[in-house]
Amino acid sequence: MTDFDLEALSLPELKKMQKDIAKAISNFEDRQKAVARTKVEAVAREMGYSLAELIGTDGKPKRTRVAPKYRHPENPDVTWSGRGRKPQWFVDALAAGTPAGDLEIR
Repeated sequence: MTDFDLEALSLPELKKMQKDIAKAISNFEDRQKAVARTKVEAVAREMGYSLAELIGTDGKPKRTRVAPKYRHPENPDVTWSGRGRKPQWFVDALAAGTPAGDLEIR
């Protein structure tokens, strides 16, 4: 390993060195993860599985469904979880004077 006289370096040189070190650490960690993944995939293949089968995902995080919180007043099959954009039937019911509490599923 090379010894550096850090006291002799200017501020821009020190900042560049700091940036280079951070990049080297990140690259090292990425390489280590790739090696670990390759080893785990090899063990899974030896046992007749894919890594995705063992960890239960295809690489994408699974979204869990949120239980519905509101029900359409005339069609009980139409519901809304209370998240995201309000459906038009909900907006219309509120505009007609129906309190949101009356649309809640109990």
